[in-house]
Amino acid sequence: MLFTTRGLCGKLREELVMAFPLRDSIRTRRRPWLTYTLILLNVLAFFVELSAGPFAYQLLDAFAVIPVRVLSPAYWVASMGQPLLTLVTGTFLHGSWAHLLGNMLYLWVFGDNIEDLLGWGRFLLFYLLCGLLANVAHVFANPVSLVPTIGASGAVAGVLGAYILSFPRARILTLFPIGFLVPAVPVRAWAYLGLWFLIQLVSGLAPIWVRDLTQTVAFWAHISGFLSGVALIRLLRPDRRSLLPGG
Repeated sequence: MLFTTRGLCGKLREELVMAFPLRDSIRTRRRPWLTYTLILLNVLAFFVELSAGPFAYQLLDAFAVIPVRVLSPAYWVASMGQPLLTLVTGTFLHGSWAHLLGNMLYLWVFGDNIEDLLGWGRFLLFYLLCGLLANVAHVFANPVSLVPTIGASGAVAGVLGAYILSFPRARILTLFPIGFLVPAVPVRAWAYLGLWFLIQLVSGLAPIWVRDLTQTVAFWAHISGFLSGVALIRLLRPDRRSLLPGG
């Protein structure tokens, strides 16, 4: 789930990537220890990748999502079901510092509030399910791909989906670099995250429109993760009355 740019969709995506969320206006009632733990696990996993040196490719081969393997019954039998494991382990690996830090920034800003709504146990289940469903969507969108797919983007997209449903009116303090100026602007969550989802959707559909199915970003994982978050927050929250728009 790495960032690339291509045509108009790439231009829109680049502009959004240049907007950095700093914090939101919703206060939590308790420390988000699981969110901190997930961030730490992702960082530790990346250091393991860096320290693997020439064995990094073997690491990816074992723990990244490779669509053609996930859909191969023969490989399932030969590997004792390893592809199912990669649908989860792949969400803890990243391809670069920018990839890691971008995902962890979004998890830091938005994850604490969803953990606060669900509690750490339900939030852990929510996060893992969003990541798994995101990877499943990527697999079916790219059934013959041999390219290893990694990143927490799908799981984090689930957090964003839950957030836009839970706190649509929250204010997101966002940095918008403009040349040498870097103003911090408050943006409503429904606008910021709605635009993020729209860009993922347009980018996912673009190859169909331009008849070029080459993609190096798992947009359908982002789309599926976001929609999974919208659905799962409704199913997993312990008290439906606690899901109120934030102002």
